[in-house]
Amino acid sequence: MAKTWFITGTSTGLGRILAERLLERGDRVVATLRQPAALDELRAQHGDRLHVLSLDVTDVEAIRIAVADAFERMGRIDVVVSNAAYGLFGAAEELSDAQLERQIATNLTGSIQLIRAVLPYLREQGGGRIVQVSSEGGQIAYPNFSLYHATKWGIEGFVESVAQEVAPFGIDFVIVEPGPTLTHFRQGLDHAQPMACYDNTPAGEVRRAVSSGTFVLKGDAVKTVDAMIDAADAERPPLRLTLGSTAYASIGKALAERLGSLEAQKDIAFAADRDN
Repeated sequence: MAKTWFITGTSTGLGRILAERLLERGDRVVATLRQPAALDELRAQHGDRLHVLSLDVTDVEAIRIAVADAFERMGRIDVVVSNAAYGLFGAAEELSDAQLERQIATNLTGSIQLIRAVLPYLREQGGGRIVQVSSEGGQIAYPNFSLYHATKWGIEGFVESVAQEVAPFGIDFVIVEPGPTLTHFRQGLDHAQPMACYDNTPAGEVRRAVSSGTFVLKGDAVKTVDAMIDAADAERPPLRLTLGSTAYASIGKALAERLGSLEAQKDIAFAADRDN
């Protein structure tokens, strides 16, 4: 049975591919992006199965208007995909206040406000699924991506809490955690003004790897999107969907190290309890 999807950030990358794949299989899509003309070709191909809305997710009122428009037009939306995001690249000290604020407004606050906006409609219709596109960077951290990681770790914590709140209403979540994937992510990076003092540090090493193209991107964008669709279609998908061998290895290593560190502190932790 055909489904109806609401997707943010559909101009390029995973969001664009997702819209294309869903339309190809006969689903209906509400696609949002800042420059709607970018989807004119898709709109010509698929007619009224594609509804395009102009949306900048840093505009909270615009999110609410777009969500209301989508549910009114489509009647029911089965899957909401919170995908709009970008990377901010630079050591924490190098970032400007404006860059910091825009990163949080887009990746974190925008995703939070989208989820808050759709919940009343999903409750009213008796349930639905929300797919939050995160990253392996929601579980691990690279130097030079501190603010990006702050937003991804933040949205994962938010979703894990909200998922418990709304499960009784038939609303569930999938957090998608792709590893480095060949998309337009690198071209869309917002770069801080580099400081020479970081040249010979881990931040400088990552900077050179990204600029030279030696930062390995193993992930395939189409395969990643197909896995996202399969999870969204599944009766009981995992809360977290890790995609790509790099993400699997890096997240596994980070979790094992954190668990080992926790276990080593057991006596210290228990000693902090109140005496009975």
